[in-house]
Amino acid sequence: MRIKLVVRYTLITSLVLLIVMSISAYLHITKVEKFFVEKLIHDANTFSEMIIRDSYHLMLEDNRSQLQLMIEEIGKADRVISARILGKKGVINFSTDKEEIGTAFSENDDSCSFCHIKGSRALVDVPIEISSRPFTTESGRDAIHITQGIYNDPNCYTAACHAHTLDEKKIGVLDMVVSLEQMATLTENHTTDVVLSTAAMLFVLSLCLHLLTKRYICNPLEGLLEQSQALAEGDLSARVKDMPNDELGELGRSFNNMAEHLSQAQIELKNWGSTLEHKVEERTTEITKMQDQLLRSAKLASMGELVAGVAHEINNPLTGILMFASLSSKTPGLPPQVKENLDMIVSETGRCAKIVRGLLEFARESFPEKRQDSINRIIHQTLSLVSQQIIFQDVEITCNCEETLPELELDTDQLQQVFFNMFINAGQAMPDGGSLTITTKRVEDYAVQIIVEDTGTGIRSENLDKVFDPFFSTKTQQGFGLGLSVSYGIIQNHGGVVDVQSSEGKGTRFSIFLPLKGDKVLQESDLGDMPHARNKEG
Repeated sequence: MRIKLVVRYTLITSLVLLIVMSISAYLHITKVEKFFVEKLIHDANTFSEMIIRDSYHLMLEDNRSQLQLMIEEIGKADRVISARILGKKGVINFSTDKEEIGTAFSENDDSCSFCHIKGSRALVDVPIEISSRPFTTESGRDAIHITQGIYNDPNCYTAACHAHTLDEKKIGVLDMVVSLEQMATLTENHTTDVVLSTAAMLFVLSLCLHLLTKRYICNPLEGLLEQSQALAEGDLSARVKDMPNDELGELGRSFNNMAEHLSQAQIELKNWGSTLEHKVEERTTEITKMQDQLLRSAKLASMGELVAGVAHEINNPLTGILMFASLSSKTPGLPPQVKENLDMIVSETGRCAKIVRGLLEFARESFPEKRQDSINRIIHQTLSLVSQQIIFQDVEITCNCEETLPELELDTDQLQQVFFNMFINAGQAMPDGGSLTITTKRVEDYAVQIIVEDTGTGIRSENLDKVFDPFFSTKTQQGFGLGLSVSYGIIQNHGGVVDVQSSEGKGTRFSIFLPLKGDKVLQESDLGDMPHARNKEG
């Protein structure tokens, strides 16, 4: 059976208080009893001295009857049990009990033991602490025995009666027995008062301790225990309320923080469980993209080695064919048909040579020679080169360049080649005219975005993944499909990424991202975190 903390704490504390207060009450009662006894002895001693002074004057007048009458009157007091005056050799001369007058006490009697210690000579000026002793009478009454010496005085040994000589030091003893019943009654009443007040104080303290402990300790703990049990049973909404500003309040706030974290963790687990399939699909898509990128890189590397070897092998015989065909076509007197055939050979050989140069340029890995330059300046310079071509005759060119873009570390010639290829492709995609929009902007604090967007024929969705492959082209009569592949490699060598979105019949949009810092390398996975980046389906 579980005992409540408030009951256990109250019992233990009350027991400690009971022990402490009992000891305190006992010491207090003992001290009061001692005080009452000392006070009674002091009063009795004062009373005995008064009797001695009165008897002194009566004895000088030798008025024994009056002295006996005084002793009898003293015996009528409530507290005085008996009173007697002893003369020489312990003879009782005056007493409240007339029957004992004339009898004698021995030195071993209690009335004489205060000054006759073990048969020695009588002491003089005995202290009151020695001459008084408590005892119980034969009738069972508690009393105190006070013995006071009567000493010789010049008036005594010079009186006319000459009852005492000069050599006598002590001429008598006043022996009194005083009742302790009144003192015992006072002590008992005081003891009762102390016990009752102690019990009342103990009850009040225990009650206050119980209520305060329950209010400020047990109630907060019970609330915390109740919410802990609710949390253990799965109720993540359990919270401790009305927390005090103390250690228990700190404990409650820590519990609430723990419950809040558990609730958040459960929500996250639920969300994770509900979106796990979606995340798996996203991760699968990312892995597929990475595999495509690796496959594309491997394909480009392998094809680069192949075309480099083929280009070198073809270039020499093409040079000879072109040279001899050109010289032969200039020979005078040739038949028109032969000259026409030779010119055709020169033209086609030149076309083959141009293809070979493109192959060599694609295969050659040109490391960019970077320096600080403005991306806006390169775009404007490239536009000034291509805008005069006939394919841009009916094309409206708009340049929205952010003027506050910082300079980047890049190879100016290579970036100009990239923009040249993209502008020419855009112009060729709009044979009937349209609009070309170039936009530059800063993407947060890590990249610059260049957008080249046209309103041309667009690219089919099944061809979007192939636009950067070498020798792939959507133009049937012009181009070799190497411009975007070369551009793709240049952007990668600058640590950037390029993305394409297109809708057939609506146009195409290329997004180039270049890092602000030259040592930063962006990944295609970063496109999903960049503003204005879209998926390939646009």
